[in-house]
Amino acid sequence: MSTYSQMHVEILSHTPDPERVVALAARLCYSPLSGEQLKAALTPEKVESLLEKVLGMGHFSVLEHVSFTFLIEGISRVTTHQLVRHRIGCSYSQKSQRYVRETEPEFVVPPKIEKDPVKSEEFLKTCREAFSTYCDLVDRGVHQEEARYLLPQALESKIVVTMNGRALHHFFSLRCCTRAQGEIRTMARKMLKLVKEKAPLLFETAGAACERGPCPEGDKSCGRWRKKGEVNGNH
Repeated sequence: MSTYSQMHVEILSHTPDPERVVALAARLCYSPLSGEQLKAALTPEKVESLLEKVLGMGHFSVLEHVSFTFLIEGISRVTTHQLVRHRIGCSYSQKSQRYVRETEPEFVVPPKIEKDPVKSEEFLKTCREAFSTYCDLVDRGVHQEEARYLLPQALESKIVVTMNGRALHHFFSLRCCTRAQGEIRTMARKMLKLVKEKAPLLFETAGAACERGPCPEGDKSCGRWRKKGEVNGNH
């Protein structure tokens, strides 16, 4: 059994010096200087100033020049199905149930089920029964690509994800929101913490949409953005 808190998220690689790359791309659009001259002129102070201005104006296209690659393990197929819906500026490589026979299953149990021993046992019993039938069919000659139809969506999976900076901002705005499903929200917040460590200026305002302005969820809003406005003196 696995829970959301046990998922593993790490950055495998990223564009070197991502903030400087984005700043140079932004400056180049409006400068007659050569590339070498631009690089020489970009002090840390100018990088910070440029990024603050560009991101404040919403010119996120320059963020497409940098990317981050994550290894994510211990998440359910429920969450990977949601994750791959993010298509623009994103690439994915996931463990294949067609070519890899499942042998030692772990099932992700949602918190509301996990905290209730009776419901948790019933949930896991059903998952194990389905898996047992899967194994029986494979042992009797059914290829795993066909037997996998039986596998529960709770079965743990792993995936490598690459997103550019702009795609990450969009992903965080949707999946860090309290209305996002709990598992993908947990994953998104872990990813956000990691990219902020690598590029704090690029992702200073990243997160749920209400981190930057009014909530776009209408009457489905959790109300957090209104409370933030009251705290900040905005009415």
